[in-house]
Amino acid sequence: METKTEKEGQVPKTADVDAALEYLNRESTTVMTEINEKALVRKIDWMIVPIMWACYNLQYLDKTLINYANVMDLQQDTGITGNQFSLLATLFYVTYLAFEFPTGYLMQRLPTAKYLGANVILWGLVVTLNSAAKNWAALAALRSLLGCFESAVAPALILITSMWYKRSEQPARVGFWYVGTGTGTIIGALTSFGFQHYESEVFTSWQIMFLLFGLITIAVGILTVIFLPDSPMKSRLTREEKIWAIERLRENQTGIENKHFKMYQVRDCFTDPQTWLISLITVTMNIPNGAVSTYQATIIRGFGYTPKETALLSIPSGVIASVAVISGGITSARYNARGPIIIVLLLTGGILGGSLLAFSSPDNKAALLAGNYLTNAIGAALPLLYSYSAANYAGHTKKVTMNAMLLLSFCLGNIVGPLTFRDADKPQYLPAKIVIVASTAVASMSTGLLMAYYSWENKRRDRLYPRLEHREDSEFFDLTDRENEEFRYQW
Repeated sequence: METKTEKEGQVPKTADVDAALEYLNRESTTVMTEINEKALVRKIDWMIVPIMWACYNLQYLDKTLINYANVMDLQQDTGITGNQFSLLATLFYVTYLAFEFPTGYLMQRLPTAKYLGANVILWGLVVTLNSAAKNWAALAALRSLLGCFESAVAPALILITSMWYKRSEQPARVGFWYVGTGTGTIIGALTSFGFQHYESEVFTSWQIMFLLFGLITIAVGILTVIFLPDSPMKSRLTREEKIWAIERLRENQTGIENKHFKMYQVRDCFTDPQTWLISLITVTMNIPNGAVSTYQATIIRGFGYTPKETALLSIPSGVIASVAVISGGITSARYNARGPIIIVLLLTGGILGGSLLAFSSPDNKAALLAGNYLTNAIGAALPLLYSYSAANYAGHTKKVTMNAMLLLSFCLGNIVGPLTFRDADKPQYLPAKIVIVASTAVASMSTGLLMAYYSWENKRRDRLYPRLEHREDSEFFDLTDRENEEFRYQW
């Protein structure tokens, strides 16, 4: 239902307000001290962050298992070509992209955590079935289904983060679950190395790997359904803690949850300049990120290493990704600044790492490995873009729509990235490496432009509304950031 009552200075109808305000109206408010808040945040962290990390860790690991399987003779065992392998990576992101808006709509209408858990279980089943794939058709079908179910993960985790944390707390928490990309790389590399010592006439090593992680994913999905709360109002917190968890988020002015789909907020999202700037940054930074995540092991093997050596040499990639994500998230939270950290990560990973990878001598393995490892810093900028979406978009339907746009842009970059690695360019893949440098440069400049836009818009609002009076409970009226005159953007 669309509402314009907020523009007339009236309180929105009950059906239009945030679910948090409905809950507060039924309960009496209590006073929360700073000590209470710190204890509550610790409790929330232990209640939801480990589960979110497990989901994202497995999401990244399960989609990149094919990367490790490729150096474990997947192509030879299934009879597929190098170009068909590249297409498998593309198929995943095509269906991932196609399902973003449908999954965003379902996420708003259904209990968020339950919907997430169901998708985790389903993609775990798909990963398990990969162990039975014998040809291109089976791998393509399963890869497509994997994209459908994994499309729910990032938008769900962004939404859950915004439900529980202040805007200043969000970068670190997004970093804590997004570090699953780094830990997933480490786990995948160690597992690949271990399974390459397995020999059997019945199952290949990569088949056992898919089977193991598929079953683990199903188990984590079941735990998610049981233990991850759908919102603060439906959590295992005490009545008093629920009220505190809601009240402390008033300063966000982004609301917590609203199950009513509002078409005008969709239009607001698509006409908002920040939407297109964030989308451009996401596409251009994920062209190299998609190439690196899919071809990391293949690139290292191209330096002349054996499959077992390649598996072990992939471990530092995960370590660097983890350090970059955690340090970027904590630094961003400490200084309440996202854009400058994004630029530093892109320059380090894309410009420095990409240049070492592209322009070092083929005989200089140390420089090539260093460049390859540094490119993992590019992906560490993505959780800060997720944090932009959580912090700078208000109105539940607008937030859900932007999360879909963000992940759609993520898909486009990841579709293009692997396609830059062509069989004709083996083994150096020089054109693909040059693309890493060029696309990251565009992403860095676009981030600077986004920061300038936020600064300009905040100053414009300060000039227009110098003595604005606060409207009681307006934080939970489910207004968009552009409707709410009190809203200021964080850059």
